[in-house]
Amino acid sequence: MSTPRNSARSREALLTAATALFSERGYDRTTIREIGERAGVDPSLIARYFGSKPLLYVEVLRAEHGDDRPDDLLTEPRLREVARRAQRRGPVPLLRVAVEPLSDAAAQEATRAALHDRLVEPLRDRFTREGRDRPGLRADILVAAVSGVLLARHSGAFDELADAGVDEVVDVLLETFDAGGPPGTG
Repeated sequence: MSTPRNSARSREALLTAATALFSERGYDRTTIREIGERAGVDPSLIARYFGSKPLLYVEVLRAEHGDDRPDDLLTEPRLREVARRAQRRGPVPLLRVAVEPLSDAAAQEATRAALHDRLVEPLRDRFTREGRDRPGLRADILVAAVSGVLLARHSGAFDELADAGVDEVVDVLLETFDAGGPPGTG
């Protein structure tokens, strides 16, 4: 049995390796075995320390961004950041959970909570401040739309969407959502 110090070191090595591999290869093209190899530890420790690959991804998000609530998706830099990350990492659990439940119940709940905390709640707060009608529904719809667009880029079902650059897609999304409209419109 490893000592607490080695456990903490192994956990951190797995987190560092997963962060690098998800960024380099994307979520789908990164295996648990590769994460363990890069970390220099047994890949089965992912289950021990994180529970599953989707839960490890949620922990990578926490490690990258901390506990501070991010800007909402209608803030241009935030939407660009989310879109660029989706381009690099592929169809990650945080986006997938918006359109299809994950098979693992614990991963489903943790990923759903992260989706709401990182994407839905900042928008709901914005819409509430702006006095918009049904701020929660508006936030859900906007996050579902953005998730769908970002996932559809990888599906191959939409030629122009797949061929467009990330910044071009973000520009069209921002125009479509008309983020600058007056409160209570739409």
